[in-house]
Amino acid sequence: MIRLLGAGLAFIGRHGTAALAASIFIGMALPVLSAHLRPYLALAVFSLLTLAFLRVDKSAIKIRLKRPALLIAALVWMMLGAPLLTYLLIRLSGVAALGTDVVLALYIATAAPPVMAAPAFIYLLGLDGTLSLALSVAALIVTPLTAPFIGSLMLGPALPLSVTGLATQLSILLAGAFLLAMLLRKIAGKERLKRSANHIGGLNVLLLLFFAIAAMDGVAASFADRPLHTLMITALTFCLALVQIGLSLLLFAPATREDAYAIAHTCGTRNMGLMVAAFGGTLPEFTWLWFAVGQFPIYLLPMFLKPFVRVFCRQNAKTVTPGN
Repeated sequence: MIRLLGAGLAFIGRHGTAALAASIFIGMALPVLSAHLRPYLALAVFSLLTLAFLRVDKSAIKIRLKRPALLIAALVWMMLGAPLLTYLLIRLSGVAALGTDVVLALYIATAAPPVMAAPAFIYLLGLDGTLSLALSVAALIVTPLTAPFIGSLMLGPALPLSVTGLATQLSILLAGAFLLAMLLRKIAGKERLKRSANHIGGLNVLLLLFFAIAAMDGVAASFADRPLHTLMITALTFCLALVQIGLSLLLFAPATREDAYAIAHTCGTRNMGLMVAAFGGTLPEFTWLWFAVGQFPIYLLPMFLKPFVRVFCRQNAKTVTPGN
């Protein structure tokens, strides 16, 4: 039985990209189960963080740390530049007049670190994911510092937690997941972890499915009751992700196109679930709907953008001649 379960996990791990794309639709198709699993969203986020730290390739990160300028610039842009630009646009455009629910949605969509699946998406597109991996880990480390700061600017007293409370909750989630991952790594050993890569990948997909089902609570009902409203919010989440990707591509154009796209795509896939978990899983209705449908661009954009990436990075390869 255990061997059969292991084989099943390995199979899911080998076909993880297709399963990830399908998971959000499965979650939306099971509205009754979503309501039961929603209280366990924070547990799902913690488990996903633990697996992410467990799978981190230290050697890949060390390679990027040898030339840290690009990594630091990307980190500053992602965790401070993009959310501060969003804050400026909120102030200038009058979006704040639409209510704190809207501002809170924009906050979690721009101040959160990238999803830890971002490097996997980069590899899926046929690119080197080491920069994305290093950036994702670095962003997680600084989140307890940057997210409360941005939250105090955007929301002030309307922030669901105090600045100190948010920093504490994020620190507990991240430090706890990291320590548990280190303990599991020590118990299992490097060789066993390497042999179990597909099994861990399969478990990761199952947890993402659990997360998707919990996150989709109320989405199916929203599509049924207010289809145009829900479609509009879904479209806006795609637009925000694409704007972050586009601005990042322009900003990091001096780098190689492969590195520029790795940074851009990582910036466009924010781990809103981490912020929701820090808030205790409780959000206003509009913000929750934004968070839920915001999973669609995270899981679908790698497929949609694959033709663009092939052309974009191929052009870069043609312009680089041997010896340059």
